[in-house]
Amino acid sequence: MKKKQFFAFIGTLVATFLLTAGLRLFAPNSVVAQSSTILVSAAASLKDALEEVKPLYKQTKPNVNVTYNFGASGALQQQIENGAPADIFISAAKKQMDALQSKGLILNNTRRNLLTNQLVLIVPKNSSGITSFRQLTDSKVKKIAVGEPRSVPAGQYAEEVFKNLGISQQIKSKLVLGNNVRQVLSFVESGNADAGIVYATDAKISSQVKQVATAPANSHSPIIYPVAVLKSSKNAATARDYVQFLSSNRAGSVFQKYGFGRS
Repeated sequence: MKKKQFFAFIGTLVATFLLTAGLRLFAPNSVVAQSSTILVSAAASLKDALEEVKPLYKQTKPNVNVTYNFGASGALQQQIENGAPADIFISAAKKQMDALQSKGLILNNTRRNLLTNQLVLIVPKNSSGITSFRQLTDSKVKKIAVGEPRSVPAGQYAEEVFKNLGISQQIKSKLVLGNNVRQVLSFVESGNADAGIVYATDAKISSQVKQVATAPANSHSPIIYPVAVLKSSKNAATARDYVQFLSSNRAGSVFQKYGFGRS
């Protein structure tokens, strides 16, 4: 009788072990996380760099899908204020992030300055004669593409440069407004504008334009890209992890490749 009880006991132990091992194998845990998706609303000037960062993050977190919504920082800010879904916001200026923070729409302790940039003057590749911002007042320059200042940070910075140079009134009638900085770039690429004001990173990605001048740093507000997790995020932990990755050396090398400075 004791012998039978002993073998029954051993059998129970073996069955319990196999069941536990099976549950560990198939049940999700901290190592094998459930799949999740995060949506990043980001300034249009970040498009190429962030698209290249995505697969790098995927290598570290294969169960996380990152999707992007690119646009003018001001437009993205309004979308978020109106309840549009997003987990992370990356602006091309502090102004838009400040607005969201003042309304309590970003998670505490998640905001950080991520990148820096420069403002440059570009012209079509085969153009000649324009070598400075002041030359935009020349009668030969008919159209100047800039971002719409109310919603596009690059346009706001350009407006500051014109004001500091004292040429705002002289060029006012020449301005062609773009909905975001990439549209400004396309205006110059297509020849629909004689010149345009974009970020150095935008000029760098196009073979159809050339950079002829860089705005002095003291002629406009510092160009800083802040990032933060939004309070409305349904995947805050994953969003925090992605923001942390953006500050890593792996992501940093991509940003530097495209001409961004690290803040």
